[in-house]
Amino acid sequence: MTHIRWRIVLLLFIAGFINYLDRSALSVAAPAVAQELHLAPARMGLVFSTFFLGYAAFNFIGGWAADRWGGKRVFSGAILMWSLLCGATGFATGFGSLLAIRTLFGMAEGPLAATINKLVNNWFPHRESATAFGFANCGLPLGGAVAGPVVALLTQAYGWRIAFAGVACFGLIWLAFWQVMATDKPYQHPRVSGDERLLIESDRSVSENPADVQRLAFYLKQPAIIAAMISYFGYSYILFFFLTWFPSFLTMDRHLSLKSMSLATVLPWLLGFIGYGLSGVLSDLVFRRTGNAFLARKWVLIVCLGLAGVCVALAGTVTTTANALLLMAIAVFALYLSGSTYWALIQDTVPNAKLGSVGGCVHSIANCAGIIGPAVTGFLVQQSHTFFSAFVLAGGIALASVIAVAILLRPRAAARHKSNEASIAG
Repeated sequence: MTHIRWRIVLLLFIAGFINYLDRSALSVAAPAVAQELHLAPARMGLVFSTFFLGYAAFNFIGGWAADRWGGKRVFSGAILMWSLLCGATGFATGFGSLLAIRTLFGMAEGPLAATINKLVNNWFPHRESATAFGFANCGLPLGGAVAGPVVALLTQAYGWRIAFAGVACFGLIWLAFWQVMATDKPYQHPRVSGDERLLIESDRSVSENPADVQRLAFYLKQPAIIAAMISYFGYSYILFFFLTWFPSFLTMDRHLSLKSMSLATVLPWLLGFIGYGLSGVLSDLVFRRTGNAFLARKWVLIVCLGLAGVCVALAGTVTTTANALLLMAIAVFALYLSGSTYWALIQDTVPNAKLGSVGGCVHSIANCAGIIGPAVTGFLVQQSHTFFSAFVLAGGIALASVIAVAILLRPRAAARHKSNEASIAG
């Protein structure tokens, strides 16, 4: 039997790889960019943060658009625009132009996660959804791993401006394959078998009856969605701290060369790739063992995000580069091991008709960490001339979000959700 749904996941995996290759390019090239454009750490922090200003705004807008016009169409427009804007980064002439390009670049990348969640929900039965989302998104950290050596080598050989033009081409090539091979829903695809379509449509997480669909505000007030927002904020704070400032930490604080830094960052990203690939499998495995979706998501979040927070805080206290790298590698692995759980919580709670909007809203709130974190880190580094407080703050925010999950995802809420599942099945 041909499983077209897994081919869709493969395409999404490649898109995620390209997304983080493009997104990480500035972090890797930052020392060269800052030197040529005369940008101090505080200004560089603002450049990193302004990406997330546009990104967070279009997390919700992209999710809402996917509900209205379909995930495939929105995703196609997003990758076209972010690829062009990635290339346009090479034309920046100073702080102002770089700030404007990065804001637009963030807006273009904003729809990514919500549209992937929407497409996975369209194409997969509930019992496979977290696994599929994990596989689709494990391309993200792999792109981050490859970005280090690729962008560093291009920058050293041809300069950072040419490096941005080079990595921008990958997205445009991917888009041609996506247009030919993908559809928004299974019934639109000419090669989906009747058995595969029946498997997908017969196993939904919540009722898809239009009469049962509530207004957006109803879902945003659910404890599971609030827990997803808060914990995803903690996740995002660590992720974007690592994505934006960890390469600079290795060059500024640990005095690694651009080449050594680019190679050193590969290990955490590779472990993140493995972690994200396993995250959905772990979440769905615990779900199948317990028979309780909320309980499974809760404990995966608490254990994995908690471990990531502890390791990041400790990474700021160690004296050797090797120990800092090891702790950050463990942190990134644990972080990404929880990666599918936030979106699984949303799929466990929200019908498909509102999935893009709710997912986009959750992602938008979470990515406020990207607006705040890099700017705060730049300020702390410039004032203290050390990264110690930035590491401790990132770990502390993640641990605080773990406490929120423990409080919000109570057994009573899980039991109520389980009874809802039973009534839907009946």
